[in-house]
Amino acid sequence: MTTYKQLFENNKKWVASMKAKDANFFEKLAKDQTPEYLYIGCSDSRVPANEIMGLDPGEVFVHRNVANIVATVDLNVMSVINYAVAHLHVKHIIVCGHYNCGGVKAAMMPKDMGILNPWLRNIRDVYRLHFDELSKIKNEDKRYKRLVELNVQEQAINVIKTSIVQKSYNANKYPQVHGWVFDLKTGMLKDLKLNFTEALKNIKKIYDLTGESFNAN
Repeated sequence: MTTYKQLFENNKKWVASMKAKDANFFEKLAKDQTPEYLYIGCSDSRVPANEIMGLDPGEVFVHRNVANIVATVDLNVMSVINYAVAHLHVKHIIVCGHYNCGGVKAAMMPKDMGILNPWLRNIRDVYRLHFDELSKIKNEDKRYKRLVELNVQEQAINVIKTSIVQKSYNANKYPQVHGWVFDLKTGMLKDLKLNFTEALKNIKKIYDLTGESFNAN
């Protein structure tokens, strides 16, 4: 286990390695950020956001919480989405979950989790919405993995429901929203292939917050 003091030594080594690649790296980094991606992921320590995508610091705007939840009552994630879309003008918003997610597993348990109950209810609501599909999966591990995927799907749809995303897409044709799952056992990303334009068209039947007609072209 790395000691606390070693973290600062690691920092010095990291600085040296980045300067060795590009002597002006930190001068460039200190300038205004212009990331094209917003990544909404799980807080799990095993999923380093920019590294799994092969991106450097400054190339991805990041928000993380337990089980990558996008709840409209969470001012944190809503503020991040608003800033990323309205001010950074990101072109893509990625909701990324991962297999072996502790938050999803906890939501599957019929157990009082104390202060976590309101948060896990978001995942339990996903389970309720897709109960028929999930109940047909007899293998518990496979059912667990499928709930991870469905949770990503529903959180991505929650992103699409926001007025800032709807208005920006109507005006600029971006951002587009994607759903991914990271496999800890292989290191590979799985694209759930969310049909963004179709999802936007469908949710605007009820969640239209723009008052404008939808145009997928």
